[in-house]
Amino acid sequence: MKIRAKSHLKISTQTQQKIAFTFLGIASILVIVPVIVIFVILIQKGLPAINWQFLTAMPRMGMRAGGIFPAIMGTLYLVSGTIVVALPLGVLAAIYLVEYARQNFLTRMIEVAIVNLAGVPSVVYGLFGMGLFVIYLKLGVSIIAGALTLAIMILPVIITSSKEALQSVPRSFREASLALGVSKWQTICCVVLPNALPGILTGTILGISRAAGETAPILFTVAAFYLPRLPKSIFDQCMALPYHLYVLSTQVPNVNPKIQYGTALVLVGIVFLLNLVAIIVRSHIRSKKQW
Repeated sequence: MKIRAKSHLKISTQTQQKIAFTFLGIASILVIVPVIVIFVILIQKGLPAINWQFLTAMPRMGMRAGGIFPAIMGTLYLVSGTIVVALPLGVLAAIYLVEYARQNFLTRMIEVAIVNLAGVPSVVYGLFGMGLFVIYLKLGVSIIAGALTLAIMILPVIITSSKEALQSVPRSFREASLALGVSKWQTICCVVLPNALPGILTGTILGISRAAGETAPILFTVAAFYLPRLPKSIFDQCMALPYHLYVLSTQVPNVNPKIQYGTALVLVGIVFLLNLVAIIVRSHIRSKKQW
């Protein structure tokens, strides 16, 4: 009787596992299929618009003709400025929280605030950036104001991922370095950070994706409706692909749909290429880890 009961229990457990795996597979399909459909539609309707002139020419006829070169360069300027500002600040903040700050009520409140800031809507960051950088600091509607706003928006993601990456480095690495007479800061720079770099790059990838695709923050701080030239300094306005796509879809009448889909395809392609480069660098660094 006991043998039969154990066999029945084993079969029941296997059945539960099969049911669980089935539901997980269905959930994965429900997530992946819409993404594939979106990519297929973008490629089918947007690829006919992609050519050298579309990528390198200035817009003409009220953006109904010509290219999207200013929007492409404006997006790259904003993403570059955002990463230059957000990555050092995020990593340094994570280092302080993990390596130097004492675990008390204040640090716990800071960590909770960082997690909550990651869920704040992007339009709130846009209004904050307009109030602080555009009006109060008198930077005007400019690239630097937009980049600083986007940097603040992605800081919680970079801080959280960097913090988890630093905490994943074994404590024995730090103890061995300190036992050799190396200072704490040198230990962090030469031992902890190189081993935590793949995790830090993961947060950077997520930040790049969000910064490149946001419309609301740049709407208030940097985006120009129609500017058929490149900016001359970081204090100038610029066009950007997310806002340009919004304008083509809602504000400009009689636009050829292939221009709209082509712009969306270019935006997705830029985000994909930036992520691909970061993923390749992360994989290369991770392959050298000995633990």
